Amino acid sequence: MDKKSRKLGEECGVFGVSLTETEGAGLTYNALLALQHRGQESAGIAVLVDRSIRCYKDQGLASEIFNDEALKKLPDAAMAIGHVRYSTTGASCSENAQPIVIEYLRGRLAVAHNGNIVNGMEIKAELEKGGCDFTATTDSEVIATLIAYEALSCSNIEEAVAKAATRLRGAFSLVVLSSQGKLIALRDGWGFRPLCIGEGSLGLAVSSESCALESAGFEFLRDVQPGEMLVIDQKQQMVSSQVLEKDRQGLCIFEYVYFARPDSVIDGLSVYKARFRAGQVLAREYPVEADVVCGVPDSGLEAAQGYSAASGIPFVSGFLKNRYIGRSFIFPSQKQRETAVRLKLNPLKTNISGKRIVLVDDSIVRGTTSAKIIKSLKEAGAAEVHLRISSPPFKYTCHFGTDIDDAKNLIANQISQEELRQRIGADSLGYISLEGLQEACGDCALPFCVGCFNGDYPMAVEE
Repeated sequence: MDKKSRKLGEECGVFGVSLTETEGAGLTYNALLALQHRGQESAGIAVLVDRSIRCYKDQGLASEIFNDEALKKLPDAAMAIGHVRYSTTGASCSENAQPIVIEYLRGRLAVAHNGNIVNGMEIKAELEKGGCDFTATTDSEVIATLIAYEALSCSNIEEAVAKAATRLRGAFSLVVLSSQGKLIALRDGWGFRPLCIGEGSLGLAVSSESCALESAGFEFLRDVQPGEMLVIDQKQQMVSSQVLEKDRQGLCIFEYVYFARPDSVIDGLSVYKARFRAGQVLAREYPVEADVVCGVPDSGLEAAQGYSAASGIPFVSGFLKNRYIGRSFIFPSQKQRETAVRLKLNPLKTNISGKRIVLVDDSIVRGTTSAKIIKSLKEAGAAEVHLRISSPPFKYTCHFGTDIDDAKNLIANQISQEELRQRIGADSLGYISLEGLQEACGDCALPFCVGCFNGDYPMAVEE
């Protein structure tokens, strides 16, 4: 399936543990399964054994990579980190899979990164002049190499991580495992990407989302604050320090719209609640006479429920989702490619035939998928399809880890909303306003980055 026709992707999901028992690899694998929605291109786990770091990673889903044989290749370990990846910088290849493992004079370190570094190429050029070699093409390798470079002149690894962080501009939620027996978690000063910490009977864990903590048997403690670094040792002792200024914070608001799992809580706000409220706002901003409301699985479902609750229009399941289709399709002909959407989403005729439908989805990227879904509904007998979108139109690219195309290629900058409605075949089309989305997410403890909607980025960026 063509990458540009897919839903939005984001780099990535991270996890790490320090335990009293040697179950690090298994618990990390469980967590990666819970974080799989954040990246399906590659996955990896690194473990610490006797001051040595062992890593196994490959392209594919975590469940495909870590079969029984692969997990046996990872020794029993009390400290481990893991990563699932969607590529926003660097090619999709095994060399770019994470964690990134770096060997330097004082030992080894493994780094798992979620986000995007604005000045990554500049730092890479400086490190190459200093004699550093690179084998991958990601800014995550730049971060790992920079930490190793700084470690040569620092007294400990946490000092090196903190010093490296001051040179980075952009989005970075990091989990670092060092051969000195330290697990380090760090969130950038803006708080672009989520990071949280949990505690269980076996020790401590850090994760991109709270849902992975729960899946691995940990209780959510709190979010890592913007600019905060946590250092956890092999005895599960944790030290917190503020190593970066908070400045003007900017959590990516699209975490609540699409990226995060609905059972996660990020910076004090339930993802489910935010999506439900977005649907309620949509019903207020774009009401319509209809018979049923249905959502596009999976990230449109909660907003559809909110729309139904606010409008009084019954919520029904509009599609059967094939849970076993895998990551991609291969079709020999254009005609087969055009019907690909039915392999994942097949309309439930009994719920939609002859009905006026409010269809709720999270976003429109190019309009291709929306057109196919609406066409499938009408072919299944829908009388009308009124599309409602729980995010504003994308008008600007993202520099901080979300896979949004250049502004000139975004459909919202090419044609009017009415022209788009006609193109996709909807009887009406309505996007939530930016103010409405911010209202729905109003209980979040941090301000938001909404640059992809209005061009107002928290920090200066070069196009």
